[in-house]
Amino acid sequence: MLSPTLYVHAWLEAGARLALDEEHAERAVYVVEGTLGCDERAFGPGALVVLRAGDPVHFQALSPVRAMILGGAELAGERHVFWNFVASSAARIERAKQDYREGRFPPIPGDSELIPLPER
Repeated sequence: MLSPTLYVHAWLEAGARLALDEEHAERAVYVVEGTLGCDERAFGPGALVVLRAGDPVHFQALSPVRAMILGGAELAGERHVFWNFVASSAARIERAKQDYREGRFPPIPGDSELIPLPER
């Protein structure tokens, strides 16, 4: 199923302003480098700022910033989450768990450690 998406790699100079409108129901900003200010709060590297639907938001770069802006339409239906797996059905999660146990996931490039599947 296809849905409208938002995916922007933003480079901002210190002092630059960034306005995000309310067009996309689901929106977030991930700060890669630098510090973003919003509503008297500061968000540094590694921060994921999840935005409320329907609210326009205004950011200011408090230093040079590199950030990812992502979002899109709200997905219909329930989501199931287990460890690193997210799916729209519990059965698909169970298949992914079995595929992982049986080595059907490709290795992560440059990483030789196999992390065991949690037992929860």
